[in-house]
This record gives sequence, structure tokens and C-alpha cells, in this order.
Amino acid sequence: MSLGNRLTLWILCLPLLVLLLVAVVTLHQDTEWRKSALRDRVVTAAEQQAPEMAQAMYEGAQPRLDGMARRLLDIEEARGVGVYTDQGMIQLELGRNRAQVATSPPQEAYLDTNGDLWRLLMPLEPADAEGTMTTQAWLELDIDSRALTLDYYRRLAIAGLGLLILGLLLFVIASALGRRVDTSLNSAAEALRRLRSGEFDTPMVEEGAPELRRLARQVNALGDELQQSRDNMQRQIEQTTAELEETMETIEIKNIELDLAHRRALEANRIKSEFLASMSHEIRTPLNGIVGFCRLLGRSRLEPRQREWLDQVHVACDNLLALVNDVLDFSRMEAGRLELDRAELDMVSLVDEALGLQAPLAHQKGLELLGLVYDDVPSPLRGDPLRIRQVLTNLIHNALKFTEQGEVIVRVMVEEQRDPGHVLLRVSISDTGIGLTPQEQHTLFQAFRQAAASHSRQYGGSGLGLAISRQLVEQMGGQITVESEPSRGSNFSFTLPLDVVGNGETAPDTILDGDRVALYEPHAPTRHALKHLLTLWGGQVEEVHHPDLAPPYPALMVAALPTELDETLLEEWRVRLQASPCPILLLVNVPPLEMPDLKPPHGCEILSKPASRQALADALRRCSAAKRLPAREPRSRHPARVLVVDDNTINRRLLRELLKRPGLELAEAKSGEEALALAEGETFQLVLMDIRMPGMDGIETTQALRRLGEHWARCPIIAVTAHAHDSERQRLQEAGLQEVLVKPVDSNRLEAVLHRHLGLVSSPSAPALPPPSDTSVASDLAVVDMDLGARLANGNVSLAHELLDELVHSLPATLNELHAALSTGDSEALLDAVHALNGACRYCGAPELALVAETLETRLRSRGLEDVDSLINDLFQAIERLRDWHAQDHESPLSCTTSASSSSASSPDDG
Repeated sequence: MSLGNRLTLWILCLPLLVLLLVAVVTLHQDTEWRKSALRDRVVTAAEQQAPEMAQAMYEGAQPRLDGMARRLLDIEEARGVGVYTDQGMIQLELGRNRAQVATSPPQEAYLDTNGDLWRLLMPLEPADAEGTMTTQAWLELDIDSRALTLDYYRRLAIAGLGLLILGLLLFVIASALGRRVDTSLNSAAEALRRLRSGEFDTPMVEEGAPELRRLARQVNALGDELQQSRDNMQRQIEQTTAELEETMETIEIKNIELDLAHRRALEANRIKSEFLASMSHEIRTPLNGIVGFCRLLGRSRLEPRQREWLDQVHVACDNLLALVNDVLDFSRMEAGRLELDRAELDMVSLVDEALGLQAPLAHQKGLELLGLVYDDVPSPLRGDPLRIRQVLTNLIHNALKFTEQGEVIVRVMVEEQRDPGHVLLRVSISDTGIGLTPQEQHTLFQAFRQAAASHSRQYGGSGLGLAISRQLVEQMGGQITVESEPSRGSNFSFTLPLDVVGNGETAPDTILDGDRVALYEPHAPTRHALKHLLTLWGGQVEEVHHPDLAPPYPALMVAALPTELDETLLEEWRVRLQASPCPILLLVNVPPLEMPDLKPPHGCEILSKPASRQALADALRRCSAAKRLPAREPRSRHPARVLVVDDNTINRRLLRELLKRPGLELAEAKSGEEALALAEGETFQLVLMDIRMPGMDGIETTQALRRLGEHWARCPIIAVTAHAHDSERQRLQEAGLQEVLVKPVDSNRLEAVLHRHLGLVSSPSAPALPPPSDTSVASDLAVVDMDLGARLANGNVSLAHELLDELVHSLPATLNELHAALSTGDSEALLDAVHALNGACRYCGAPELALVAETLETRLRSRGLEDVDSLINDLFQAIERLRDWHAQDHESPLSCTTSASSSSASSPDDG
């Protein structure tokens, strides 16, 4: 509805409503006044006639009574009159209906105004009658008020007609005014629309009322201002557009420069990656040469101080290699090129392996190292076992490094069982070390940062281990945190979301079958863990506070020796072992090769702490089986079978000598095909696999063995190779080989492998060698050093001579392979021949030839056939000198050590 129509309605309706209300009120008041006047007039007339009518009635003057009644009827509105007594007598009745007669006399005058016909009742009492009236009489008068009502409606109709006429007049006036207002507003709206559309040429006409003219003037002024504003804006737009064009040109130039800078950054990043890869290779190549020279130097006769220096060089090389590996891992993770594997894993085995790798450091410091995997942790799981093991190793090594006394405990528990196929594990590593302040914790996981600046000097390390662990954990979907207080130790924990393979439930083994087991372990956490395991395996465990047993004797005793061992304590335990009425499983916190000679009797076992769950279970089985047999009978368990696969006879023979011990059965294969043929009909508990072999190499043989399934799918296969860079170790582990032993095989590492996978302790100690002669020259490498050969042959001098003879007899075939590879320029064939010669030399007392062969192999792996001519000549000369020595030795044996000529020594450039 338009404003004009609304204005018309207001002008029309509001006055009419007010006038109508005034008219109704006025007419109503006038009518009431008329009715009041009529009442007064009738009552007054009746009151005036009532005494006389009562007197006439008393006197019986009926004519006079009639006359007075007729005078009452002379009133214009009177319609009937009647006089009645209480005895029902009618004294007078004119123009009345008998049905309207009252039944009882009124006490006073009463006027009934209900309806249009009023009725007045008035008692009749004579004013001056003598005596009393025996009857009561009253006057009834009928009054017609319809004339008043008709007059009221007549005047109301006249007022309504007047209001209607007035409304029509107001409607005409309001309509005209409304149309004028609507027209003016529409004109203003149209003018505003034109202004909004940009039409400023048609101004609004200024006419009509002053207010409308003022509105038109304001609209026109607005149009002028908009016109001016548009002109100004257009000028500003033109100016801004020009500036924007200049800015766009500048931005385009900057974008081109940024794109060029981005390309240069990408190229620099690629060059940096290539530089890291190249430098890691270049750094590790001389490091391997340094390690090789150090090992060869270690085979020669050295003074104690020189050997101590050499050990320090070994430690420095190991630290440098670890730093290079950490930098490469960190750079790969920063570049997002680290891919996670999805393979089946067992947390118990992973924790045992990580503890086994760090056990030497714990033994060195005399710390208690313990792993606790809770029973609700499912197995098997699916994840990346290599990266989980790396995180565990980093955190355990970090805890051991900063702990001087006390314990390091690894706990694995279920944090959240999300659904039947997924589980969230929490792994915590707690220690009793130096602890951390809140400020140190804040920067702990940053790269190349340690808790304090002095830690890198005091404890070593690059500060990359925790940063790499954090990124690995986050990439696997978990989080790593630390809780620590200074001087109160630290607790590193991280979460691992893993998939559950199958139902994830494993039934516990029944090993002890309800036997009573006495447990003596001073370290409380280890004691609780052992008690839980022994109970889980079916034993009835009784904790004892002293290792001496009293009747009734248990079926088995598990005891732990203190960390500090002296000869008196060892002698007490020798006596206790010999006199024990039951088998004893001893747990000693020392490395396997430093195991004390306790001469355990039949049925007793000795394990190095921390013992893996598998090794502990196997030892308990052997002890349980031994207690049921007579003491002099041999143990009933089958010996562990080990398969040695190597194409070099010398390598196989020396490994056979190193592995020779009770409870171990050896088999040999000189090729991958022969090993595969043996595996199809027999089973082995451990395989030592050479990598570079003619025909099927070690990787192809391992993959073929894994494809046999069943036992071979989980049988430990250990790579034995002369060269093992970290990248090659990764490749070997991805191919299915669990560990890598570097030639010459370190006896400590070999014993650790046997202990880890077979639960075997070290073999009897080799006979002591005579001290080196003071007349030897330590700075020169000998062509032949039989003392070194004897040490490499585990103290067997005759074996050292046999190995040297076999090496010399294999030299003609090696020379033919070398000449054939050189004549055809086949670098792979040349590398295979040098690798075979290097591996054969590592187990013989021929330090000069071993040094040249290892240096040449390192050069071939790093540079190919480039710059190897001088080393090949040195190799041929070393071979000739060894053959000449062997020929002279068989003709006329003289001394066992011959110095090499100065011309055969390799220069630093050759190394």
C-alpha cells in the first residue's frame, strides 16, 4: 500500500471515528437526560395526586377519584392508571392490562424503568383522615417511553448521515492529497533510480508543496555530488590503473626472478643431496680403509700403549660412521624420502634385539638393563620393524649414555585398543641418570642440540639421535614425550599405532609344568619380571633372599650374580654349583666373552643379562630336561645346527674352528645351489651366508630359502661379507638377512650372534699365545705373521699353517682370474676376484697381502677401474712375495715373520 493510500486512510478514518464517538456519547447523554426528566415529571405528578386520591378513596368519592385519575392520563406519555387494594379490589382502572397488577402494596413510591413501558407504584395514604384505614391501597401508572427511544434512533441516523457526508468530503480531499504525495515520491524514486544508473542529465522538477520542492532540490543536489564523485573516481581509477599496470609489470618481473630463484634453490637442493650422498660415500670409503688398516695393524705385534691408541682410533671411526649415518637419515627424513615398511613384527623380539645391541655398554657401566613387554600386547603386529628397532636403540643408548649407576628399563604396554584390528602401544624407556631441566627438555628434540653444551664433550654424540627418533615416531603416526627431573633420571615414551595380524593372541608355553622354582634376584624390577615369566610358563615361584638352599629343595633355581665379581665370590658359586641338589640357571651381568669360568655341572646353565625371552625359555627347557635325567647322562636336547655357506675354503674352515663347541653341529656349503639342496632335506637353526659367490649369490640364496616356507621363513640368516656399507646393510635386511658380520669376523660379534639367536654361551677360552718378540718392527707389515695367524685361528697354530697353505695354493687360480678380468676390462669380475682374495686373506697371517687386497677392493668399489694400476701392481708383488716366502719356508724353515720391502708398502694415496 502506497504512502498516499495510507495517508488517505488516516485522513478519512481518524476524524470519522472521533466524530462518531462524540455523536454516540452526546446522543446517549441527551437520551438519559430526557428519561430523567420524564421520571421526575411523572413521579412529581403522581405524588401530587396521590394524597387527594387516597382521601377520595377513603371518603368513597368515586367520581372525584376518577377525575384525578383522568388528570394523570393527561400526561403525554401516560397510557394507563389503576387503583387497587390489598384485598384484591379494583377501585379504579383506566387503559390498563389486568395481568400487570401488583400482588402486594409497595411501601414507598417505586418506578420500574425496564423496557419501553414503565410502571409507577405509589401507596395511597390520606393526609388528614380521621382514624385508620382498614385496607391498604396503591396507585399504578403506566408510562410509555418508546417516544424517547425513537427520538434517540432518529437523531442517531441524522448524525450518521452527517458523518457519511463528511466522510465523502474527507475522502475526496485525502485522495487528492495522497495522489499528489505518491506522485512526488514516485518522481523522487525515479530520480534516485536514474542517479543510481548514472543518468545525471534529467533533474527532478521542483514543484508542489514546499516540502516536496525541498526534497526535489536535495535530490538534484545529490545528483550533482554523485556526478562530481563519479568524475573524481574515474580520474582516480585511471590513475590507480596506471599505477597497477606498473605494479603488475614489477610483480611479473619479481615472479620471473622468484621462479629463477626457486629453480636455483631446487638445483641447489639437488646438488646438496648429491653432495651428501657423494660425501657420505667418499667419507665412508676412506673410513672403511682406515678401519681395514687398523684391523690389519691390530694383527701385527704392538706394544700395549700402541694397542690402546689403536682401540681409540676404532672408537673414533665407529663414532664418525654413526654420525654420517645419522646425517643421512636426517636429510632423507627432511626431504620426505624416507619410506616406511609394512611387515610382521614381534615386540618381544624387537625389544630383546635392541637390548642385546646395547648390552655391552650396560655391562661396561655395571647397569641393570631390563625389558618388560606386558602380556596384553598382541603378537604378531604389522609395522616397520627396522625403524622401531632404530628408535628403541637410540633411546636405550641415550639412556645408558647418561646413566652412571642404577638401571634402564624398557616397558611396552597397550595404550588403547581402538578396534580388533588396530592397537596403540606405549613404549617407555626410564633411567636413573642425570635427568633434565624443563629448559633442557624444551630443546631436546631439535637437530644437533643436546641438553647442555658440555654433554657433547663429556658424553659424545651429535645430537641427532633424538631428532631422528622424533621424526620416525611421528612419521609412524605416534608421539614422543619426555618426563624428567634433574638428578632423578628421565622417562622417554612414545606411542605406536600398529595393525594386529589375526587375533593377536599367543598361548603361553608350558615349560616348567608346575615345578617349584627358587628365584634369587637382588634387583627388584628384574625379580618381579622373572617371577611373572616363570609363573606364566607354569612354575610355582618362591622368592629367596639367599642363594643357599635348604630342604625341601626346589626342582629348579634361577639366580643372578652381583655386578661386582671377585675371585672369592666366584669360588663360592663354583662350590655352590657343584653341591646344588637341583639345576641352577645363572644370570650374570657381563658380556658373553667375559663370562666367568664357574665350571657349571651337568644341568646348570649360564646366561648373560639381559637374557632374551627366547634364550631364557630355551635354557629353562634344558634345565628342566636335565633334572629328570641321571647326572652322568648326556643332555637329551638336540644340538643346534648351523649352516656355513661360503665359496672360499679358508673362510669355511676358519668359521668352523670359531664355531666348534659342544651343543653345536656344523654343515658347510660352497655355493648357493648346494645350500639350497641341503635346505630342502634338512633344517638348521642358523645360517652364516657369504654374499658374493659365483652362481647364486647370498641374496638370491636367501630369497630362495625364504620361499621354502615353514621353518625357513623365520630361520635366522646372517650375512658374512667383507664390505657392508649402511646402504648395503639396508639392502641385505630387506632381502631377508637379519644381521651382518663383517670379515674378518669379530669373535665378540660372533658370540653375540650365537647368544642372541641360539642362546649359546661362549666357547672355552683359547690357549694363551706367547708374547710378541721385542725384535719385531711394529711399523712394517710382514709378508707372513704366524702369531697373527694363530690368533685369527682361535689359537690353533697348526690350523694357521694349514690356512696359509690353502691360501698360497689358491693363488694361481686367483692370478688367472685377475689377468682375465684385466684383459677384458671387466670391473665386476675383477671386483669378485679381489673380494674373494680379500676374504681369504682376512683369516690368514698374511698382513701385507690382506692390506693391499682390502685397499684395492675399497678403491674398486668407490672408483671402478680408475687409478687402480699402482694397487694392482702392488697386489701382484705381494702375491709373488708370499709365494716366494712359502717356497723358501718349505725348503728351509726359518723364522715365521718376514718384513716386507719398502717398495711394497702402500703410500697414503694408494689407501
